[in-house]
Amino acid sequence: MPVPSDSSPDRHGAPEMTAGRNGPGRGALLVIFLTVFIDLLGFGIVLPAMPRQAGPYLDALGLPASSIGAGVVIGLLFSVFSLMQFVFSPVGGRWSDRVGRRPMLLLSLAGSVIFYALYGMAVTLPTGQAATAIGLMMLARIGAGIAGASVGTAAAVIADCTTPQNRARGMALIGIAFGAGFTLGPLIAYFGMKLFNDRPWAVGALASALSAVAFLFAFFVFRETRDPSNRAAKEFFSFSRSARVLSLPTIGALVLIYFLAIFSFANFEATLARLTDQAFGMTDDDNFLVFAGIGAVLMLAGGSYRPLAKRGSESRLLAAGLTMMVAGLAGVALVAWSVHARGVAGAGAPAGMRWAFYLASALSVWGFAFVNPSVSSLISRRTDPANQGEVLGVNQSFASLGRILGPLCGSVLFTLHPSRVLPYAVAVVTLLGVMTLLSRVTSGDGAARS
Repeated sequence: MPVPSDSSPDRHGAPEMTAGRNGPGRGALLVIFLTVFIDLLGFGIVLPAMPRQAGPYLDALGLPASSIGAGVVIGLLFSVFSLMQFVFSPVGGRWSDRVGRRPMLLLSLAGSVIFYALYGMAVTLPTGQAATAIGLMMLARIGAGIAGASVGTAAAVIADCTTPQNRARGMALIGIAFGAGFTLGPLIAYFGMKLFNDRPWAVGALASALSAVAFLFAFFVFRETRDPSNRAAKEFFSFSRSARVLSLPTIGALVLIYFLAIFSFANFEATLARLTDQAFGMTDDDNFLVFAGIGAVLMLAGGSYRPLAKRGSESRLLAAGLTMMVAGLAGVALVAWSVHARGVAGAGAPAGMRWAFYLASALSVWGFAFVNPSVSSLISRRTDPANQGEVLGVNQSFASLGRILGPLCGSVLFTLHPSRVLPYAVAVVTLLGVMTLLSRVTSGDGAARS
């Protein structure tokens, strides 16, 4: 089946989806929310701890934290997860169109159980086996990335169950689930580490256990949402089909916007734990709470997006989100520069600078929470229902590419100047360029909502 034309943004989605009326509907949306939420708990548990857990092994390999080599390895630990998502998100979306959403989600969650457990094992090795430990951490991240290439499938479930008029509000559920997972994940890691006396395996074990809960929940509760009449034979790998998706005028521009926004935010996300350490002398416990706060902002922003989507177009909310990201990341850069210029880095940094950092970070996160559902909704509304999984999978694939290049770029840039300002400055410049693409996606948005 050919990839759909983009000439009529709402043409394919005009009829209300049968799943939304007679099928799983709201129940499926609840299951997707809870499944993504529990899955993201596992991710949120590991993310704050990983750079610091890798530190002793890198030191043993002659790569101190301030070296470019350490930045490259930590960047790769972040990026290889997203590299696998880049490769496998279109595959998962394409196969969810063919065999159904349910088996792909279950396969994804089962993989998360296995590879988070492997991560927990890797970080228990002694520093005398540093190379083996880093290798197993890398393997665990590769496997978890393959398993985690399911967000496009989750978005396709939402597309299955919502009308075009409610699509943006439905897509916001994924953002809320992400935020809730990021909020409670670091908190569970914080209290879990205390419960297990700061044993290094605790984060991997907790993430694996929660992924197992998500698997069982999806297995017993989730009902298939894909319309069997939309089944189409599709290749396992098809770069030509992905290229045809990108060739659609507004869809290609939206995918590019999303890729660059993810790249910019990943510069911030991947360096946050190191910035809080070097600029403010925060401990691991402090860092868990910082990540929990970021997750709380994501959750609140996602909640605020849903009522706004009733009254405003996705394009306007997208523009608002990008503007907030620019302002917030510029604020983070300014704080990093001020801490360096005044020579007050460490635990003695003034409280005012910390609060400025918190506010700037919250603004950038709030903006990012608006970008995600806006892009997904605009793409979904302009896509044939039979190809929702494939097209949304391509979008998530390029989002993953942003998460590959962003952490790698940010981790290296972080080491190049003692002010630590470069990752955030590059992110701001990139987003200013993104805002010039907005006119490419605004045409037809109003018609799509009518």
